[in-house]
Amino acid sequence: MANLLLGPLLRRVDGDQAVIWVQTDQPAQVRVRAGDITVTSDTFEAFGVHVGLVVLAGLPSGATAYAVELDGAAVWPLSGYPDSVITIRDPGRADAVIAFGSCREASASTHAEAGHDPDALEALGHRLLAQARTGQAELPDLLALIGDQIYADGLSAPTRSWLAGQTRPLSAPDGHVVTFAEYVHLYHESWTEPPVRWLLSTVPNVMIFDDHEIMDDWNSSAAWLEEVRREPWWDERSTTGIASYWLFQHLGNLTPDQLDRDSVWTRIRGGADATAVLTEFATRVATPAGPDPYPWGYTVDVGRTRLVMLDCRGNRVIDGPERRMWPQEHWDELAEQARADCDHLVLACSLPWLLAPTIHHGEAVIEVLAAKRPGMERLRQKYDLEHWAAVGHSFDELTALIAGVRGPATVSVLGGDVHHSYVARAAIPGATAVVHQITCSPLHQSIQGVMRTLLRVGWWRALSGPAALVARLFRVPRPRVRWHAYDPPYFGSAVATLTHHGRAASVVIEGTADGTGLSPVLRYDLTA
Repeated sequence: MANLLLGPLLRRVDGDQAVIWVQTDQPAQVRVRAGDITVTSDTFEAFGVHVGLVVLAGLPSGATAYAVELDGAAVWPLSGYPDSVITIRDPGRADAVIAFGSCREASASTHAEAGHDPDALEALGHRLLAQARTGQAELPDLLALIGDQIYADGLSAPTRSWLAGQTRPLSAPDGHVVTFAEYVHLYHESWTEPPVRWLLSTVPNVMIFDDHEIMDDWNSSAAWLEEVRREPWWDERSTTGIASYWLFQHLGNLTPDQLDRDSVWTRIRGGADATAVLTEFATRVATPAGPDPYPWGYTVDVGRTRLVMLDCRGNRVIDGPERRMWPQEHWDELAEQARADCDHLVLACSLPWLLAPTIHHGEAVIEVLAAKRPGMERLRQKYDLEHWAAVGHSFDELTALIAGVRGPATVSVLGGDVHHSYVARAAIPGATAVVHQITCSPLHQSIQGVMRTLLRVGWWRALSGPAALVARLFRVPRPRVRWHAYDPPYFGSAVATLTHHGRAASVVIEGTADGTGLSPVLRYDLTA
């Protein structure tokens, strides 16, 4: 009899449809029962991994408990845990509650071992579990994980021990994963803690990668890519990293209608060898901004809120006179998606659009210098200076797009990556919406010592003017947007919740520093 190894994950919920993802230890028939609806689907195999994708349709409004069977045997819910539910929103409900965060080392990287606060995603799972056991669960409408769901180059002590017992490629770098099986191990490490597993089974969740799903600074520049391509392990690592991301994260980002149109999924569902399909696909898209860039981004509508998930890694244009976050055709698509009839527009990206102003100007200057001096390129890589500010053309395009939005009361740009959390108010001439940068990072990671001081200092208004003057001296155009943080940044594990009620919006960022669960550390009315 087949066993359930991972999942179920409740991925896209769209209208009255829901997508359930599971991994099993052998081929199996997966049956999901939700109220009066039962759907059965066979698993498929890729790289020796067995995955099932079950699409349910015609679900009733409200919360419906569901169960999973493999080959007729019940495997979910787990004994002692509340039922997992699929919640179908009333079509007339306008409000939205979106939880989000980024940068999560698995809980195997304990806070005592790695210097981290307790895991915020696990803390959220514990809280919702406790509520569910009393019948009072206040579930978010959506959980958005916006980068670094796994760390392919930052391994926990248990994973290092596990790797020591594996047969590895001779060229495999110490402390990094390379093979598909090694990537699978990271997903198991991240998603099998019972509170996290239950959370992902009962709150619709979407995801996007950042660099650590593949490698630190992935696609940050042409020089970075040229250097890493010399490594004998890179081809396998980039291929297996992208293929595993598609299988474990991206596949569930798609609605049932999008699945029907996805070029990779339609071939696999049609019976093609999934290993061969994913290998060919991952090899082709490993080169950023290639001839046929794959659309990693997507949109999610929750009531009168539209969330547009942006890919800031997979399709970067990193050569030529203008570096860009993604090709022109994808910018055109983004502009179309942002013109939605909605009350609130949310643009989610692994990288913050607005950093501390002094750091923003510094990255912009280094972008200019790196084009001429190799030493500056090495500096940029060492300190991860490759955010929107370091891709000036795209920064200006995104700013102009936000300024041109008409209709929504708010535009919130969600970000992660930088291992601290803050909320900044932005002012753009001509903008009619209230605009904020909301950064929540990390879910379970940390930043220590002098870097904390530099990041705090970066927000000092006394330094932003001189930094802007230096940028002008290097002929960096003056940003069209001005911004300031409401409060100093928060350092520590945290998860954010963005709430939209009518035309009003608010956000709360909760941290785990006190070790007793989640408690608010930053809270703002975004329309005051």
